[in-house]
Amino acid sequence: MATFGEFLRSERDRKGLNQSDFGQEVGVIMTDISKIENGHKKFPYANLQRLADFLKKDIEELKNLYVADILVDEVHKYNCSDSVFSVAESQSKYLRNKNVKQGTLGL
Repeated sequence: MATFGEFLRSERDRKGLNQSDFGQEVGVIMTDISKIENGHKKFPYANLQRLADFLKKDIEELKNLYVADILVDEVHKYNCSDSVFSVAESQSKYLRNKNVKQGTLGL
């Protein structure tokens, strides 16, 4: 599995575009495309739908890759083990279930 930046580079290469032309299509300047592809900057979340439209990709698929990239960076930043992902999954399920129950009760 590639990082979000590596995914962008491969999609850009697949389309045969340079960083400047690709950036114009997705609303990001060329220097930022370079930084994103090299992992030195994050792709702007506000441009994710535009990217999905341009690449003809499902927005949910892109959001998952985007957020997973952020989670992995945080795990590495704090030197956590990969077991943190299981804990996060459990917490996510708990919060979803809790929110559904509260919504049903009208709280």
